[in-house]
Amino acid sequence: MEMVTFRMEKYLFTNTIDFQRLLIVAVCAYFALIVLLRLAGKRTLAKMNAFDFVVTIAIGSTLSTVILNKNVPLVEGILAFVLLIGLQIAISWLTMKSPRINHLVKATPALPVYDGVMLRGNMRKERITEKEILAALRNEGLGSISDVKAVVIETTGDLSILPREGTESEETLRNVKRESD
Repeated sequence: MEMVTFRMEKYLFTNTIDFQRLLIVAVCAYFALIVLLRLAGKRTLAKMNAFDFVVTIAIGSTLSTVILNKNVPLVEGILAFVLLIGLQIAISWLTMKSPRINHLVKATPALPVYDGVMLRGNMRKERITEKEILAALRNEGLGSISDVKAVVIETTGDLSILPREGTESEETLRNVKRESD
């Protein structure tokens, strides 16, 4: 029977070449990603909808693979970054040009509160609770739901609050889903 020995140094440090590769690849991949994100523009780093979140996870996964997997060369990792960021830019551009693609990629803002009334059907569809809405109202300094013209769940999941006072126009609500109970 063969005896397996436990060698702690294998888990703490493999060899100098692997360590040097890790340092060089991590630093280069990190700076390449920063440069590519800056070149891609602010939209790439904006508040995230579901599509942006998936791209961010994919970029993070790619970065870790490039850094830790010895079988992935640095140039291939950087090419993967370029591809992911390029696809994100292309999809963002297409969403501006095509309402159909925009609808596929991005959620539509929804209305859980309108004219001081909680729209329970919309709240259920958007999986938002009364407690969350009341917390958002308090955060805006509003003491009563009757002080609210509308609460909108934006495509990023943020809550936008339109106070009743000073909101004569509803122009900003024109792209918001209005279904109710």
